[in-house]
Amino acid sequence: MRLVPIFAGAAGLGLAVWLLHSTGFGQIMGLLGRAGWLGLSAVIVFHLVQVAASALGWRGISGSASHRPGLMAYAALRLVREGVNNLLPVAQIGGPVVGARLLQAGGMALPEAIATTVADLTLELVTQILFTLLGLGVLLLTVDVGSGVADTVIAGLLAAAGVAAGFLGAQWFGLGSLVEALLLRLGGMLGWKGSERVQGLHTALRACYAHPVAVLSGIAWHMVSWLLGGVEVCIALHVLGHDVGFGAGMVIESLGQALKSVGFAVPGALGVQEGGYIVVCGLFQLSPEIAIAVSLTKRLREVALGLPSLAAWHIMERRLPVARPRLAEDVLS
Repeated sequence: MRLVPIFAGAAGLGLAVWLLHSTGFGQIMGLLGRAGWLGLSAVIVFHLVQVAASALGWRGISGSASHRPGLMAYAALRLVREGVNNLLPVAQIGGPVVGARLLQAGGMALPEAIATTVADLTLELVTQILFTLLGLGVLLLTVDVGSGVADTVIAGLLAAAGVAAGFLGAQWFGLGSLVEALLLRLGGMLGWKGSERVQGLHTALRACYAHPVAVLSGIAWHMVSWLLGGVEVCIALHVLGHDVGFGAGMVIESLGQALKSVGFAVPGALGVQEGGYIVVCGLFQLSPEIAIAVSLTKRLREVALGLPSLAAWHIMERRLPVARPRLAEDVLS
């Protein structure tokens, strides 16, 4: 299993290098040079607004937890989650694991930390499907695309909706109980200390969905976050010298993220993200050079925010064994 991300990462890197070479590395660098540090900084700073919306969604679905930190803590943990997923070879699952661990370290009971993070991931997946459907609808209304494109996206959405429904149903009908029982038994067999703290995971999962206001709050904020991603694309294209309307930005972001999700096993979606943007941007007569420049702008943003987030995570991890768990915002201070 350790070889999978290595081979996937090598293949993705090879694809990314080939795309850069075939589309013209000099032209792409020229576009980024035109954006300048001021333009790139605008994309980076704006993403913090999207992070805040995602943090509000995570905090909203955590309303049933007995101990819930403040918004700044959730925003910091959201940045850590993104940094881990974007910069480390963890197939998009390492970030939530780290987020749940740090929530528990901040004083939340372990079952509640796991449950609220799983529920947040579920709502994020559900709203991404809705966002992609919205983007597809706008695309079909504004651009004359071949039926093959629409059929492919719809087939992918149906598959994703099935996965989301199955995941949500499993959580409600007993996934938490199964995981809880397995962890308790495994912990007893191996002599792991503290494994009994996972008791109550299924109850905590069901509690997350038992409050309609909390669920609707999480859905609403995650949907806002996805829509802000469309604005981010518009800003990126503006600083690159190619303005598009919000509708086009939303389509590019929604379908680009959907295609990126297909390559979840590739670290950082190397090559997959670039190829996806080339396909989607091409629907709006944007050249491959512009599409890759948009992708690289997002990658520069991921690095600019991800590296400090990973450093903050390292600091938090070093402090955990020294003192009793504290609020995440206290650890960051």
